[in-house]
Amino acid sequence: MSPALNVHRSILGQPWRWRGLAADARDPNFAPDDLVTQLLLTRGVDRTDLERHRNPSIRAFMPDPSIFRDMDRAAERLADAVETRERIAIFGDYDVDGATSAALLILLLRDLGLEATPYIPDRLMEGYGPSGEALVRLKQQGHGLIVTVDCGAQAFEALAMARDVDADVIVVDHHKCATELPVALALVNPNRLDEAEGAEHGHLAAVGVAFLLGAALVRTLRARGYFAQRAEPRLLDLLDIVALGTVADVAQLKGLNRAFVAQGLKVMAHRRNIGLAALIEASRLTRAPTCTDLGFALGPRINAGGRVGKSDLGVRLLTTRDPAEARAIAGQLDLLNEERRAIEAEVQAAAESLCLVGGDRMVALVAGEGWHPGVIGIVAGRLKEKLGRPALVIAIGEDGIGKGSGRSIPGVDLGAAVLAAKDAGLLIAGGGHAMACGVTVAGDRIEALAAFLEARLAERIAAARGERALLLDAVLSPAGVNPSLVEAMEAGGPYGMGWPAPRIAAGPVRVLKADIVGSGGHVRVIVAGPDGGSLKAVAFRQAESELGQALLSAPSHRRLWLAGRAKVDTWGSRPAAEMHIEDAAWAE
Repeated sequence: MSPALNVHRSILGQPWRWRGLAADARDPNFAPDDLVTQLLLTRGVDRTDLERHRNPSIRAFMPDPSIFRDMDRAAERLADAVETRERIAIFGDYDVDGATSAALLILLLRDLGLEATPYIPDRLMEGYGPSGEALVRLKQQGHGLIVTVDCGAQAFEALAMARDVDADVIVVDHHKCATELPVALALVNPNRLDEAEGAEHGHLAAVGVAFLLGAALVRTLRARGYFAQRAEPRLLDLLDIVALGTVADVAQLKGLNRAFVAQGLKVMAHRRNIGLAALIEASRLTRAPTCTDLGFALGPRINAGGRVGKSDLGVRLLTTRDPAEARAIAGQLDLLNEERRAIEAEVQAAAESLCLVGGDRMVALVAGEGWHPGVIGIVAGRLKEKLGRPALVIAIGEDGIGKGSGRSIPGVDLGAAVLAAKDAGLLIAGGGHAMACGVTVAGDRIEALAAFLEARLAERIAAARGERALLLDAVLSPAGVNPSLVEAMEAGGPYGMGWPAPRIAAGPVRVLKADIVGSGGHVRVIVAGPDGGSLKAVAFRQAESELGQALLSAPSHRRLWLAGRAKVDTWGSRPAAEMHIEDAAWAE
């Protein structure tokens, strides 16, 4: 395949390719609608299915919940509990997906006339997933039914303990399952190995699976005549929570997930959820939240509770009826997020220094004593982005046990490798999905784990990195990067994992001005094209990189192609477009 714009090797050392057919927006006959159609086609949409994807609706993408194994059984058991006013506990994970999954079921059950008990384990004291002690305790407190959300697929011992005290447990999860399943009344998970038609939805976050269970529950109660004397809950009003959990968990935005997020953002704009409205205010957002805001403003704040604060803050925020309490919790989460940033910076610096020492591994596995386990997932993600290969960061506790979190690159299934390591006896616990994983490992087994992952994944990682190229959707002149084009491209969204935002090339340009701005070392440039049009562009956190140095020192007589995302800057008196630079190449 010939490189786009004849860029065989960019400043960051990669070829540029067209994602699909080249879209030349410099052509005077170019129409933005043509670009939107191409964006959909190059993201896997069949030409006969374009209209459904232009405005993804729940009705168009919603499957029959009954296609999933154990779904009907779970819905029937929940319906029994609703009708008999049985005590129910919702056991959630401490991250955003767990918090939103738990909140969704709690709010739905509340609308059905039943107040469920939330239980979110403490990250440091209890660790990930349901513990047998917690499940037994909930049963002893009178909870006849326990629903675990975003956890439980690997909780063999805990669920066996719950069975021994006759506790009914429904597992709602999306993490990879082993061939053998833990004992439970029902285990609803599209990533069960024995799943058939439901496996098509393996990209759902746990909150998406919880939404489908909610739909099955409402349908079951409707069939039983439960709503003859009471209003049926509006499940679609909970899509704001579903959208937040889906994006924050970095689930692939394809199919039903795109519909969840597209419609959920519309619900969120009305700020009906008291807690979300307070969180939006604490995040200093004055407009309707976007998909980016979910991932970089709202999600991290809810995560901060589970990472460095109280693990139940997220669920309490999303389910409170009290505006004053919502504002207080949102403010607390905002402060915890700042604390999380500082802790994260320290751990990241230490992890990066270790990578420099042992940087020849294809899997960047680093471990350190005293690292806060609440930030290792974020640090792993940053290492993965910086190094271009999977990263696993392990925090070793005083007891010598390591708690690790990993992030992978496209084409490398890290979750499956972790399950294999667990089967090989290298882990105390472990699980995950293709792009992320969690492990618990004895300190003296960390090196063996590193060797195992290296042997299993090195060849696949090398192939994935060899296939690496920067994919472009269109080429524009600087004057062509304008708000109307950005708005047109947004019609192909929402964008995120698995549904990448459009990447454009602009140029060839001359750098008129370049400087470093902000404490993060961002490089800001003003560039001009041969048509006389100018453009402001920013390369975030690139001041010390080869890309940043090339922009800062670009001679006036040399021209560059810039590649990145077009955004609208709303700070001025009127909106203006700018470019967020991801790479650059010298024009021949």
